[in-house]
Amino acid sequence: MKPPLPTPRKRRKRWLGRSSLLIIMALFGGSAALRLMDGVGFAFARASGTPQESQGSECTTDAGVMALLGEIQGREQRVIEREGLMADRNQALQLAEKRIEERLAALVAAEEKLAKTVSIADQAADEDVARLVTLYENMKPKDAARLFEQMSPEFAAGFMARMRPNAAAAIMAGVDPKIGYTISVLIAGRNANAPKN
Repeated sequence: MKPPLPTPRKRRKRWLGRSSLLIIMALFGGSAALRLMDGVGFAFARASGTPQESQGSECTTDAGVMALLGEIQGREQRVIEREGLMADRNQALQLAEKRIEERLAALVAAEEKLAKTVSIADQAADEDVARLVTLYENMKPKDAARLFEQMSPEFAAGFMARMRPNAAAAIMAGVDPKIGYTISVLIAGRNANAPKN
């Protein structure tokens, strides 16, 4: 029994496959021939020993190409100038950042120094007030009462709040009742606006 004959469709596929293979081979062969001929022409030119420029042929360029080349070169120059400006700006920014960092460090150091000075001053003021409180507590209540009547009520309330209760009571007993009432209200209201939580 004979093998079945291929259908026309299969025959056409085979023919297309073979023909495309032949076309690709022809292209490769043509490429090789062109390369070979290019090399041969170069070899003939070198063998003749006469450079092409001496044959009188000049390289001529289109005016549009020259204008385009000039425009590209101009753009390149502008880009180079911009890069220079950007580099200068970047350097200026780096210097400014360095100065800002130095000034910030100086401000932090000054703030720390100021905080220490304020702490020392607050401590000294507290010590002075504590001495005055002790002084008023050790005075005769009648003499201290006359002094407290001369003080502003806010100032007097500040001292009274720091005194021992028995010494403050003795002084308050000798103060004019209106002044004593004002001092009491101020002492009672000192912490009225403090947060509850």
